[in-house]
Amino acid sequence: MACHECDLLHRIAPLAPGGKALCTRCAALLYRNVPDSLERATALYLTALMLWTMANALPFVSLKLSGRVEENLMLSGPLALARAGMPEIGLLVFLTSILFPLLTITGTLYVLLPLRFGWRFPGVAPAYRMVRLLTPWSLIGVFMLGLLVSIVKLLDLADVVPGTGLYAFVGLLLVSAAAHANLDHGAIWPRVGPLPAAAGPVPAAGGVAPGQAGATAAALGMTSCHTCELLVPAAPHGGHARCPRCHSTLHGLRRPDSIARTWALLGSAALMLIPANLYPVMTVIQFGQGDPNTILSGVMHLIDSGMWPLGMLVFFASFVVPLSKIAVLVMLLLTVQKGSTWRRRDRTLLYRVTEVVGAWSMIDIFLVGILVALVNMDALASVRPGVGAIFFGAAVVLTMLAAMSFDPRLIWDRAQRGGDRAQRPGRAR
Repeated sequence: MACHECDLLHRIAPLAPGGKALCTRCAALLYRNVPDSLERATALYLTALMLWTMANALPFVSLKLSGRVEENLMLSGPLALARAGMPEIGLLVFLTSILFPLLTITGTLYVLLPLRFGWRFPGVAPAYRMVRLLTPWSLIGVFMLGLLVSIVKLLDLADVVPGTGLYAFVGLLLVSAAAHANLDHGAIWPRVGPLPAAAGPVPAAGGVAPGQAGATAAALGMTSCHTCELLVPAAPHGGHARCPRCHSTLHGLRRPDSIARTWALLGSAALMLIPANLYPVMTVIQFGQGDPNTILSGVMHLIDSGMWPLGMLVFFASFVVPLSKIAVLVMLLLTVQKGSTWRRRDRTLLYRVTEVVGAWSMIDIFLVGILVALVNMDALASVRPGVGAIFFGAAVVLTMLAAMSFDPRLIWDRAQRGGDRAQRPGRAR
């Protein structure tokens, strides 16, 4: 198989129960051996589906102020944003906290349940592709953190009463994490599969001479299927072909136009961050009075109120993460375009971390959606979303898309052009 981050070929080795195989060059996770993965993952995803239903059908959080009670469901936030004239942000909150988690759970069950009984339904590959595509956008963990920040901000204003739906949501968060950890993709797609006779045998990593600069899949004209990870011959002249096992589209040796797309998305995200920090993201009104709050003023309010840990958390998610992500991706693009071989493993690790933490900037968007839905008591207290939230939401989405568009294998391609010492084919460790 080929590493999906550096493209180095590895001979697939059996693992002990609970073991992991890491790339010998960039330390990326290649595959795992999860005992009873199919049974465990199926049970956990069924539990997650039940908890998702409870979290969205039962009262989520209630707010008590001067004898008045405002009760909310999970869907109340997106609806309140749409009524307040922010349908774009409402749609973003709805997709990332409600719809995408549901599609991820049901799509995984559509794949796992038939396999549990030895069947295979039609459309397994498209369902699995959908799950792989939507998993980074299923942000229930970020939503939970945004909810905690919202509750802390409301403690001085009114009494916050958690509902049954909130407890179900906490269970959903824990069960979803456990389900993801117990899902071994090798239980769905065999790690080694047949190729058409015309394609010939897949070259083994051990068959490459140690001194030859051909230890990567690209050097041998091979590519990995993004759905089932089968190593297959790449389409000639950068064209498109179909995986012989799952019939997914193969896009040649590298992601098409990776550098140009990443530059375009990063430039757009940087432009969005300017109005996102200049315009208010929300206005808190109490008894007819209130001042608009930008992201920075909200952080300062938390610190002045003595809640500096939450203030630093929001500052990190709203300022440090977006700016650092843009800076890191710009550095990666420049070094790739210059053909640099400087600290390639560290740059790959930096990209890996950047891709993971980028979604946590959505805390501010979830915070606005929760407060707008909860604090809606007319003259007593209300929260209105500001135009800055639209720009900030766009910046977060664009930076996430930029990270997904960048192909980390480009960091290692210099070695295959003779600019560095060739890497010896590795055995997964």
